[in-house]
Amino acid sequence: MTIPVLPTVAAGLVLAAGTASRFGATKQLAEVGGLPLVAHAVAVAHAAGLEPVFVVVGHDGPAVAAAARRGGPVTVVDNPDHRSGQATSLRCGLDAVAAGTDATVAVVLLADQPGVRPEVVAAVVDAAAAAPDGIARAVYDDAPGHPVGLDRRIWPRLRDLQGDAGARQVFGGYEVATVTVTGAAPPDVDEPADLDRVTGGAPVPDGRSADRE
Repeated sequence: MTIPVLPTVAAGLVLAAGTASRFGATKQLAEVGGLPLVAHAVAVAHAAGLEPVFVVVGHDGPAVAAAARRGGPVTVVDNPDHRSGQATSLRCGLDAVAAGTDATVAVVLLADQPGVRPEVVAAVVDAAAAAPDGIARAVYDDAPGHPVGLDRRIWPRLRDLQGDAGARQVFGGYEVATVTVTGAAPPDVDEPADLDRVTGGAPVPDGRSADRE
């Protein structure tokens, strides 16, 4: 008897609650290629087949939520403790995904990093589901980065995270599967000058391969 292999159910989790102090304004709303930065993250999540897509907001929450919807349907999660660091947004978002879906993997995307490709997101989903410790991340030619995939079995272990490091705090203690991506990591937009690197549309890193290791 052949037992069918059920497809992994994956949700998107966009972290968009930060104050963007270095940017000097709500950078999630800054437009690149006709879309707000936060909407780029939502759009790539949908393009990769993630469903539903959650967006954690905090600073300037209503405006960020409205901007996020320009990338596709979202479930908005408010994080009243966002000033305490990114870890609070991760916990808040994972709680919402756990309570509101039967997703087995959550894929974490950032609201200030246009240029992540759907095929990389999809590869991270598969890698997280198959990883012994349920964690996977993209590794580009120049550095590891996002997206990060977290299987449901790891979520309870993330509840004690603190500060701005987010899920990176657990990487040292677990086996992390990697998705090798040819090309440089998509640049973050941290300061106004960073927009110069991505003006005219979200950058596409060189190369197209996304291979699971």
